[in-house]
Amino acid sequence: MLLTSVVSVLLAASSTAWGNTATPSFDTASANGNGTSTFSGNVTNCPGYTLQNLSHNEHGITASLSLAGDACNAFGKDIANLTIEVVYETESRLHVHIYDTAKNQFTIPDTVVARPAPPTQSHTTTSDLEFSYDASPFAFWITRRSQPDAMPLFDTRTRSLPATPIASTPAGGSSVNLDGFELVFEDQYLQIASALPKGTNVYGLGEVIASSGFRRDIGADPGENGTLHAFWASDMGDPVDQSMYGSHPIYMEHRYDESTGTSSTNGVLLLSSNAMDVVLTTPPDSNVSLIEYRVIGGTLDFYFFAGPTAGSVIEQYGALIGYPLWQPAWGFGFHLCRWGYHNISETREVVKAMRAADIPLETQWNDIDLFQVFRDFTSDPVSFPGDEMREFIAELASNHQHYIPIVDAAVAVTANSTDVYDTYTSGVEQDVWIKNPDGSMYIGQVWPGYTGFPDWFAPNTEAWWTQAFQNWSDSGITFDGIWLDMNELSTFCFYSCGTGANLSDIQPYVGATSVEGWPECYNDTLSGKSGNMTVNGTSTNSCASGSDSSSIGPQKRMSIVNRNGRGVGAGDEPGVDLNSPPYAVHNSYGGLNLHTIATNATHAGGYAELDVHSMWGLMEEKATHHAVQTVLPGKRPFLISRSTFPSSGKWTGHWLGDNNSTWQNMYYSIQGILQFQLYQIPMVGPDTCGFNRNADEELCNRWMMMSAFVPFYRNHNTYGALSQEPYRWDSVANASRIAIAARYSMLPYWYTLFANSSTAGTPPVRALWYEFPNEPELFAVDKQWLIGSDILVTPVLEPGATTVDAIFPGRGNVTWRDWWTHAAVNATSGGTTTLPAPISTINAHIRDGSALLLHQEPAYTIYETRLGPYALLVSLSAAGGAFGTAYVDDGESYPPGDSRTLTFVANPGQFRIQSEGAYDVAQKLETITVLGVAQKPSGVSVQGRAVGNFTYLPATEELVLSNLGLDLNEGATVNWH
Repeated sequence: MLLTSVVSVLLAASSTAWGNTATPSFDTASANGNGTSTFSGNVTNCPGYTLQNLSHNEHGITASLSLAGDACNAFGKDIANLTIEVVYETESRLHVHIYDTAKNQFTIPDTVVARPAPPTQSHTTTSDLEFSYDASPFAFWITRRSQPDAMPLFDTRTRSLPATPIASTPAGGSSVNLDGFELVFEDQYLQIASALPKGTNVYGLGEVIASSGFRRDIGADPGENGTLHAFWASDMGDPVDQSMYGSHPIYMEHRYDESTGTSSTNGVLLLSSNAMDVVLTTPPDSNVSLIEYRVIGGTLDFYFFAGPTAGSVIEQYGALIGYPLWQPAWGFGFHLCRWGYHNISETREVVKAMRAADIPLETQWNDIDLFQVFRDFTSDPVSFPGDEMREFIAELASNHQHYIPIVDAAVAVTANSTDVYDTYTSGVEQDVWIKNPDGSMYIGQVWPGYTGFPDWFAPNTEAWWTQAFQNWSDSGITFDGIWLDMNELSTFCFYSCGTGANLSDIQPYVGATSVEGWPECYNDTLSGKSGNMTVNGTSTNSCASGSDSSSIGPQKRMSIVNRNGRGVGAGDEPGVDLNSPPYAVHNSYGGLNLHTIATNATHAGGYAELDVHSMWGLMEEKATHHAVQTVLPGKRPFLISRSTFPSSGKWTGHWLGDNNSTWQNMYYSIQGILQFQLYQIPMVGPDTCGFNRNADEELCNRWMMMSAFVPFYRNHNTYGALSQEPYRWDSVANASRIAIAARYSMLPYWYTLFANSSTAGTPPVRALWYEFPNEPELFAVDKQWLIGSDILVTPVLEPGATTVDAIFPGRGNVTWRDWWTHAAVNATSGGTTTLPAPISTINAHIRDGSALLLHQEPAYTIYETRLGPYALLVSLSAAGGAFGTAYVDDGESYPPGDSRTLTFVANPGQFRIQSEGAYDVAQKLETITVLGVAQKPSGVSVQGRAVGNFTYLPATEELVLSNLGLDLNEGATVNWH
């Protein structure tokens, strides 16, 4: 793809062709809360704006924008007077903010998403990004100074292009047929669009499970439809191509120039918590693609990131919103949970069974079974009595294991004085609840029955929340970390269904008794519902390779109750329809009020739920992080949460939600892991073996191995489903032992990657093209990934498979060596290579030129593993070089204390270790393995002294030095000749 075309030429070429295409009529169904809209106004003549009163300053410009004609009033009321501020914040970050001059529109408070301090030096002439504009009609574009002839990175000069309506979908939503893409800025509707190179590579714009894969569909090739994605936090299970738990309106664009074989990457963030649709499309016969934003409130608060690499874009985004939290070393262990451990005895037996099977278990979790009638911060006095829980958790701690309980977003409402529940009553006393517009408490319905929802904008809420955690810990639930669920917010009824009701009238949810249906690919005619791969030597796999279960939806846990709404006018916005905004976003459930609290609910400070909804999870994560710090002072908080928003990674990790036990869902989890590296939430992973439905032996075998190579590693299962703990099947137990041993040996490498993430925003997990940006065959690859830059992972993702096709980046210029055997791969340059992959194996390969610090003796727990000696694995490049680093500290202190950085450098015939820092590394380096040594050395020396304790394996060109006992607090040099 050529990058040197001038955008105006492209637009002129495309406008004629696109103008001849038919445009469907506008959807005029009335707005009724189920996702369709009424239009009133002249939709084809929105006037745009004129720039005036331009003022330059040392950091950028400020100007006014005035409505250029009669108001359009397409989906609200046009705002006549706007302000635009352009700030060159750094050499690589440009901030463009368009807002109403009167400042009546919602903007995200700095108390929610903290932004960097204003720049102290000017970057207006040195930034790689440059802002340009047309005054009338107003449009702007962003270019690179380093690529002045290239198509702009963002270009709103699209007025000559008639918009293509987006038809209503089963989930609802509005069609739009505005004539061209003039800037539209109304009290309840904002619209702006940018031209992009045709068929460019776009990533992000989630949270989403995209049917097109990690790379978003931009509609440029035959058979592609483009992308319509809604941003609105929703408890929607794991749907495909729909809004779900998190909202992250950032994308990364990678442009490749075929004529030169070079590429560059940039990023764009619209920092908005308002519901929106984002459309990626390529008009028929057009030379450009488009991205269009349709937002139902707020302002246009854009940040542009220059890159020019994928890694630097992600780092620049992290510098804006904050780098990820420091993870405790134990967080990288294997975690186990299910909904359906009915009592403490059953939970204890699972821990014992894992130990008996010699499958490492780092952390045991409990789901809502723990609670007394599903109430937060309790334990059932019969099933999970406090004294027994305290004893159980102490047993875990004595074995250097950990415990994590769940906390749901909704807090039970009690109806009478005999029902003592301090979390609720103290919340009433401290006025911490989200309100109805009339000031009464907003009451929804979740697991415990009628519930209230904490208002994080209220002044007393965080202190009340912290006290609840302290009381819980004091009662016997002495947690090591916290799991935050249902925080989209999720509720099972429409609107404030408990307001005015008899609050003692509803009972807690009882739960399903079993999950119906056989596991995917399971032949039930052979023998009962065991989930075994074979019965009496006969395979139970009834699937053809490559089965697609993407049509299987999430199970419904509870019926939804419909109630009347509470009216309009919350949030000090008189005359604004908060419950049914004129433009209906294509939300998963249809209307924005479905399966969550109503958009007219009111928060302290006059904020309306319509504006702040998608940030609730972030604010809970921040409050919980602080609470855990209070309860566990000096320790790194370990949090996993479901709903996320920009900057959530400062406070929490994330699991990918309520997936299904299917092969397709296992594959989909890879794109989720890759997405959240971009979103600066790197501690992420799926419910291994799947949550909903029943898993079978083969699926769980493959998934347990795959998840050992992703950041967050937890097996979690739904209520009443076939048990899927890894010891349930012999082959899964064996696969798990193999995979976890590999994971624990890699811990120093994982730990270093996450230290880099917490200090610089560098993504620990990477798409292949991040490291090889000029290889177009990699741009859509999302069935493989890299851990850091040096380990390539290729899982089996199809039932019945005994081989797997892998692509090895580098086009023959990189040597990849097998993690398990150390043999070099004879890889096809630029194409796929078929690898053996029998059951209980996973392919992982080491990149040449790498040097990895490892734990030599993986043990049952992370603590025991860290006590053992270190090993080094060095994979030489063709030129005989290698490089690596390792970060070492105590693994738990917060803020981090003393540390040590180790640097490893190999040159032909020599390997050097440099050591810097105050932390004392007690463990010795016992083994160095060097791959790629072409012939057996005649002599080896360590620190100038000849050693005889080395072996050489010619088949793998492998030099192994053993029993070294090197002190990593000091440097060392190894020579061979």
